[in-house]
Amino acid sequence: MALPVRVLVVDDSNFFCQRVVDILNADPEIRVVGVANNGQDAIRKAADLKPDLITMDVEMPVMDGITATRNITANQKVAILMLSSLTYEGARMTLDALNAGAVDFLLKSYEDVQNSSSMTATLLREKVRTIGREFQRKYAGGVARPAPSVKPATPTSPTTTLRPSAPAPAKPVEPARVALRKGTVKLVAIGSSTGGPVALQNVLGALPSSFPVPIVIAQHMPGTFTPAFAQRLDSICQIRVSEARDGDVLQRGHAYLAPGGKQMTLERSGDTVRLRVRDTDARLQYAPCVDVLFGSAAQAVGGAVLAVVMTGMGADGREGSRMLRNKGATIWAQDEASCVVYGMPQAVTAAGISHQSISLPEIGPRMATEV
Repeated sequence: MALPVRVLVVDDSNFFCQRVVDILNADPEIRVVGVANNGQDAIRKAADLKPDLITMDVEMPVMDGITATRNITANQKVAILMLSSLTYEGARMTLDALNAGAVDFLLKSYEDVQNSSSMTATLLREKVRTIGREFQRKYAGGVARPAPSVKPATPTSPTTTLRPSAPAPAKPVEPARVALRKGTVKLVAIGSSTGGPVALQNVLGALPSSFPVPIVIAQHMPGTFTPAFAQRLDSICQIRVSEARDGDVLQRGHAYLAPGGKQMTLERSGDTVRLRVRDTDARLQYAPCVDVLFGSAAQAVGGAVLAVVMTGMGADGREGSRMLRNKGATIWAQDEASCVVYGMPQAVTAAGISHQSISLPEIGPRMATEV
């Protein structure tokens, strides 16, 4: 039986700390090994306790969570999950924390943590379990483990469902490298979740301002965060990046980020492709949903799409990628070694849908030279 995920809880509120401890300890696969009330205390306890994962508040006295995160991740392999307020400033600071080494974030709600069965409590346990297990596997004893060797597989039978589902337990496969034919791609579609903000900065930052096609992105993120994230990307990338608006006409060299809490689709009218941004369907687990975006790209653009499924929990993107591949599109999956969580890419690869798995540092440069 696997060892429980060992967690250090960091927050300047004793009440919030205790509620997080209670929520996490209710899961037999998680064990809280300590608490800290400021960043300085967190640095000391992280070194002493060597947890698999740290839940980290952003704003604290003595030392803030961003500074603590930068210090801790510079000295040891540990997953840090930021707990952030639902404000624009909270979003900006959380993005700073992700750049400092945190792997993911969760919105901080005093009301929700009072109920151990709330959606926030359930999501907190799920993120801690999944991310903590990934770091246990990759960094046992502080040393990265190599990804397992894998064999090719053939695509599975088609399906038309857009509903995300849990990843299949099958082992991942490693398709042979397939080079794109220059000029055949008319659209790049990207899906990502946990680890995605930093990964997207890496990929989009490698593209020139003359990038010849538009890019559409579904990153699992709340609606209060996507405006700040789009502005951050636009400020550091040569291409233009904006949060998508309903009716936007796709332009080359421009990346469109799906608004958090909404669904983004593509709609063709003659030679023009527009974005549609709508309220989400309660039956869908994610908003934005990669499957929804990719499925609409299959209908609007067909085989002239390069779809890239990047780091993230779950299997969102698998069925949309299947629809795209059935239309003749090219599917890339981020490789296991460079993922924060190898869930979404593994689901696509294990199903035999992806054409190849690519390391994160290679994705942007290959897009720049092959598209």
